[in-house]
Amino acid sequence: MHEFELIKNYFQKLSKKSPSALNLNDDVFFDKKNRLVVSVDTYTEGNHFIDFKKPDLVIKKIIRSSISDLICKGVQPKYYFISASGNKKSFSISNLSKISKSLNQEQNKYKIFLSGGDTVFSNKLSFTITSIGFANDIIYRNKAKINDDIYVSGNLGDSYLGLLILKNKLKINKRLKKYFIGQYFKPNIQLKLLDQIKKFANTSIDISDGLLADLDKMINNQKLSYKLFLDDIPISNNLKKILDLKKLPKINYISNGDDYQVLFTAPKNKVRIIRNIATNCRVKLTKIGSIQSYVKKSSVVDSQNVKIRPKNKGYFHKF
Repeated sequence: MHEFELIKNYFQKLSKKSPSALNLNDDVFFDKKNRLVVSVDTYTEGNHFIDFKKPDLVIKKIIRSSISDLICKGVQPKYYFISASGNKKSFSISNLSKISKSLNQEQNKYKIFLSGGDTVFSNKLSFTITSIGFANDIIYRNKAKINDDIYVSGNLGDSYLGLLILKNKLKINKRLKKYFIGQYFKPNIQLKLLDQIKKFANTSIDISDGLLADLDKMINNQKLSYKLFLDDIPISNNLKKILDLKKLPKINYISNGDDYQVLFTAPKNKVRIIRNIATNCRVKLTKIGSIQSYVKKSSVVDSQNVKIRPKNKGYFHKF
């Protein structure tokens, strides 16, 4: 069963008397009256991270991916809670010291504060992060308009290549190996957009499961579709070098998740303000397509306007 079928069939009705739950179809809970914004994410070994050989880096990835749910909504994360399950091996004195040091670094970097949590013994390693922020308003899902431009921040695909390297499915030189693995463990989440994104975005989401999968989620309750231009989807110079060298198709590397960039739509008359904000904040914001009527099927096209079929649309949680 698909994640959204599970929610719709068994849990959505339980949230009907809680408007702040947003019908369980957004990344956050938003209590507008009390300005409270909450997100919850769970990460398990072997699924969200390969292993725990680098606990200091795994915890950085987990924290950044969790607070990105708030950041893409234009909300400053302030508090976080950690619940963890593991055993003596995963939570050895050495590992706990590395985890604590990394958490301190992330707290200083993002001005967030550890505020509670829980630990239980288990031979299955997992972490659940609850992130909390405060805001007068947020950017919701499913607020796109026909003819909106579609934008993405930063570059896509570096994290996926890092994952392939960690799985020994791709061999490259030492310098690039270090770069891609760094991008996998330490995604460059866009804190600089926090105070700006509400000025132009109609709807937004962070790219966790993949560009196409998350774009589908962002408009899943609307009678809309999208058209993306493959050549316009931003990738790093390092990724371009690898794709060119090994003759790999770009389409297979831009929608595999773990990018944690901001995906949003904006009216066409916001082009200038988006360009100015990108320049002033030194954030890369790229227009990659547009929203259209559902009468037209969603598509990704090349420079000749020929539709391209991606190998996959991203990661899907199935039960």
